[in-house]
Amino acid sequence: MTAATPQQPGRDLDAQETREWMDALSAVIEKAGPARAHFLLEELLEEARQHSIDLPFSATTGYVNTIEPQEEERSPGNLEIEERLRAYMRWNAMAMVVKANRHNPEDGGDLGGHIGSFASLASLFGAGFNHFWHAESAEPGKEHGGDCLYIQGHVSPGVYARAYLEGRLTEEQLLNFRQEVDGKGLSSYPHPKLMPEFWQFPTVSMGLGPLMAIYQARFLKYLHARGIANTENRKVWVFCGDGEMDEVESLGAIGLAARENLDNLVFVVNCNLQRLDGPVRGNGKIVQELEGEFRGSGWNVIKLLWGSGWDALLARDKEGALKKIMMDTLDGDYQAMKANDGAYVRKHFFGRDPRTLEMVSKMSDEEIFDLRRGGHDSKKVYAAFHKAVNHTGQPTVLLIKTVKGFGMGKAGEGKNNVHQTKKLSDEDIKAFRDRFNIPVPDSELSKIPFYKPADDTPEMKYLHERRKALGGYLPHRRTHSDESFTVPSLDTFKSVMEPTAEGREISTTQAYVRFLTQLLRDQALGPRVVPILVDEARTFGMEGLFRQIGIYNPAGQQYTPVDKDQVMYYKEDKAGQILQEGINEAGGMSSWIAAATSYSTSNRIMVPFYVYYSMFGFQRIGDLAWAAGDMQARGFLLGGTSGRTTLNGEGLQHEDGHSHIMANTIPNCVSYDPTFAHEVGVILHHGLKRMVEKQDNVFYYITLLNENYAMPGLTPGTEEQIIKGMYLCKPGAVLPKGTSDAGDKRVQLLGSGTILRESIAAQTLLATDWGIQADVWSCPSFNELTRDGQDAERHNMLHPMETPRVSFVGQQLAQHSGPVVASTDYMKAYAEQIRPFIPKDRTYKVLGTDGFGRSDFRSKLREHFEVNRHYIVVAALKALSEDGAVPVSQVAEAIKKYGIKTDKINPLYA
Repeated sequence: MTAATPQQPGRDLDAQETREWMDALSAVIEKAGPARAHFLLEELLEEARQHSIDLPFSATTGYVNTIEPQEEERSPGNLEIEERLRAYMRWNAMAMVVKANRHNPEDGGDLGGHIGSFASLASLFGAGFNHFWHAESAEPGKEHGGDCLYIQGHVSPGVYARAYLEGRLTEEQLLNFRQEVDGKGLSSYPHPKLMPEFWQFPTVSMGLGPLMAIYQARFLKYLHARGIANTENRKVWVFCGDGEMDEVESLGAIGLAARENLDNLVFVVNCNLQRLDGPVRGNGKIVQELEGEFRGSGWNVIKLLWGSGWDALLARDKEGALKKIMMDTLDGDYQAMKANDGAYVRKHFFGRDPRTLEMVSKMSDEEIFDLRRGGHDSKKVYAAFHKAVNHTGQPTVLLIKTVKGFGMGKAGEGKNNVHQTKKLSDEDIKAFRDRFNIPVPDSELSKIPFYKPADDTPEMKYLHERRKALGGYLPHRRTHSDESFTVPSLDTFKSVMEPTAEGREISTTQAYVRFLTQLLRDQALGPRVVPILVDEARTFGMEGLFRQIGIYNPAGQQYTPVDKDQVMYYKEDKAGQILQEGINEAGGMSSWIAAATSYSTSNRIMVPFYVYYSMFGFQRIGDLAWAAGDMQARGFLLGGTSGRTTLNGEGLQHEDGHSHIMANTIPNCVSYDPTFAHEVGVILHHGLKRMVEKQDNVFYYITLLNENYAMPGLTPGTEEQIIKGMYLCKPGAVLPKGTSDAGDKRVQLLGSGTILRESIAAQTLLATDWGIQADVWSCPSFNELTRDGQDAERHNMLHPMETPRVSFVGQQLAQHSGPVVASTDYMKAYAEQIRPFIPKDRTYKVLGTDGFGRSDFRSKLREHFEVNRHYIVVAALKALSEDGAVPVSQVAEAIKKYGIKTDKINPLYA
């Protein structure tokens, strides 16, 4: 028997057999359809795998539309009216930006704005607003929780232009685009903080929108699985540019979306092939690249590249010449096609092959140039959206090809500078008007008037009818939930508030877990608690919650956990309450944001608690934290193992000495660094009252310690002072008048977190070694003290004739004499913030942990960073010497007594 000739790569040993296979496949496609062909191919591939045949892999398909013309769902809308409405919106969006940048130089220069981005996706927005995007509605038979729209930020003028036609925005507001100080204007981009009843989500910190949207879609599934809200008919739509996909956050969680079958999620990537400065992939093909990324991750990918004008040409392309040119042409060349004219396209695109050149031989240059990309064909956009919303089992990404600056002509269409184009000449404006047939006469063009048809015109009636059919107008944001809850009384948490039993020691992290465990037992509010973890539950002593409330997993637990025989085994559940994000701080924060804004997006009050290593918080996800502030998030962030000297053995990358400084940069973040369990309880309880009962738009950041010690319990009457940031926790002895240790030899010691205990120890040393009494103040929040003091100073400056307000720091220290020494486990800048509010006649010294963290025992680290009890004593003596209360020699004596090395390098530089 003769051995078969080995098949060589790229060489066809039997052309006739190959042709028969190809003909058979073509016949199946023609007679049974693509679905049958797909099934047969999958079967063949699986058979090949069973025989260990090495299969070629490609995550991409041809550079053509995914949906064949005969499979396109027909739009039920009036396409002519929709085109007219889009034209008006294009005009008004352009007018808004150009007007904002024609102010006198005395006004402070240009305000900026973008025309090109909306011009590229007006047809996409038209399809969504007219046919797909549901508003929140309680109308019988039309109940809907509302779709979530993450709108590409640079297209905000187009969204405002639509809202103007709808009567939701006034002409005065459009005239005040990007002029917000007087309260009349419109924000530059989507900002819920600035337009709280309009924008749902902030999206212009590139990449955060796609990331947050994935976790938003997952959270909607979570709410449904736990029976808290019916979200099964809601969609999360995410619009982003192809240039934005270079941000690592944009693609960072697409695996989660596929893994959890988030078929309520639709990404729309506006592939206009351009970033802010130039082409996205001049030497490549961004559509193909993104298709590979998403298909490889398990997404349903729909490509819409070519408009209807191409269908006839592709139908005639029997030999695949046109498809080959489409595939071979680079994005940089595609950009040039639209930056030039039809003659250029004829020569440089169709002219690459005689067969394709012949295809267009009877077409004029104008007809060739009018061959549109898919994103500007409203019929095909509708078909693509329809297929996306009806797909189940997978998230969908629509890769839609457009032209940046479509309709702007020589002023910017397809050109590198179009993103920055915000000023148009009168000639450009006239050309824009003519292209879109806007009924503005020449005599009015110089004024660039907004255009709005009369209310009784077919266009306006259609505009309102479409939104009425979809439940109302979008975007729209709910500012308060209709729900109400009563927070359990503070007495409910007495296990946290009372002193620890003799010989017992706990950490503030344990206090937090006790508080959370008790809150979970509340029948009303308990189910609304959302514990969020990033693979550190055991670090924070929270593994007991695994079995108690379960870890959310839409697939349940299909395996037997290795610790099944243990009380606290790892339990995953379809209705689990914990969100366990793995080693993923950005994901944990995105889940927290989704839960913390659920009052707005889902009309459900949820209480998220996200606990993480404090060093891996604001430093790593600070941009997301800022977005949370913009979104008016409500919830708790817990920074565990906080401070620069608390975490034994971990070192530079784990030791936090600056997160509170970062937290204070977010105006609606209320931050605390508590020392004792009762402080944790009072702060958490107060936060619940504010965010749940009052629905205040704040969120709390609380740092926690892993250091165990006895807890003194709450002193009744100090609760309000704890919240304001400062209370006298351990007063020094009150000495009789006339004794040598009274009066001018007293000092005030301020501290927070773990270093407060060093201040308490220093109080003892000052008394026993130096005969000096000290009052010790717990300062759970230097940030809140700072804000209070700054507010008082502002009031006094603006109301000079009124009785001056006194800061809370000033009020607290007024009746307590002596210099003030503040010590924390954070950079000196943290406690330095309150220096202006220390009574003017007081000396103020600050100790802190400036410099990189390092690994060692706590005592050695506190010595290294010069914040231990000995340094506090030396700082107090130095302050007293500067006040003339003790001789300066005592400072030198103390330095010697405590063995302080005066020639050691400043820890800031060590």
